[in-house]
Amino acid sequence: MEVLGRRLRLTNLGKVLYPEAGFTKGEVIDYYVRVAPVLLPYLAGRPLTLRRFPDGVVGGSFFEKNVSRHAPEWVRTVRVPTPGSSRGAEFADFVVVDDLATLVWVANLAALELHVPQWRVGRRGEVRVPDLLVFDLDPGAPAGVVECCGVALRLRELLAADGLVAFVKSSGSKGLQLYVSVSVSGPELTSRYARAVAERLARECPGEVVSVMAKARRVGKVFIDWSQNNPAKTTVAAYSLRAREWPWVSAPLRWSEVAGCRVPEDVLFTAGEVVERVGEVGDLFAGLASGVGRLPGDVG
Repeated sequence: MEVLGRRLRLTNLGKVLYPEAGFTKGEVIDYYVRVAPVLLPYLAGRPLTLRRFPDGVVGGSFFEKNVSRHAPEWVRTVRVPTPGSSRGAEFADFVVVDDLATLVWVANLAALELHVPQWRVGRRGEVRVPDLLVFDLDPGAPAGVVECCGVALRLRELLAADGLVAFVKSSGSKGLQLYVSVSVSGPELTSRYARAVAERLARECPGEVVSVMAKARRVGKVFIDWSQNNPAKTTVAAYSLRAREWPWVSAPLRWSEVAGCRVPEDVLFTAGEVVERVGEVGDLFAGLASGVGRLPGDVG
């Protein structure tokens, strides 16, 4: 097929990637095409880490940072240093998805999940300081997404007290993620601030919140993962599919939906439901980029 003047060869469109839902590779590509207008702004300029599922969500998966050697010459890539890589590589050549044709090419690789850092690269590949602050709320059973909603509301209050405007999305799985658009003078500041906020909330709500990663400490509580602000880490992008039993999506939410959440289904949406939501209410993350805040104490 041809997308924006780019020739693409799509393969195995009838292959079922979500067996429980009967959701095929063709439907995955169709979903990404339909949400491209709202998805692309959250991928553009950010080195993309793919989580690929060639045999579907019940088969094996792997994360891919380096661009496939079969990539078309028009796919934009950027070389980014990767110190401390588990494979010992000093750099990786990442795909940067700035347009629909590249998004379709990525989807055809059975890249169900799209993960991006909280920073962008310039046109010449230079790494910029973070422009996003993120809090990943991860519940420890028997706590679940309902408990995450309560913590998210309290976290929103703390951020508002510091003059920061938070937007929220489901993780597409068990948790939630809060985002704030920020302007900072150094790459370490978002992580430092996020840790302080997480530790404060853990002190104030010790029966509900934990700020340390140890799984034994999470039982029945919500772990606020502040470490996602480490420049070496990535978080699933808004509107990305997730590799669950059904084609759930990491979907932006209204704060009223978070406040009214009583069962997980109140904040979990499938690909088809997200397409309908976007058609009805547009992009619920649309104000994120315009609400840029400064972190307390950052005078740079």
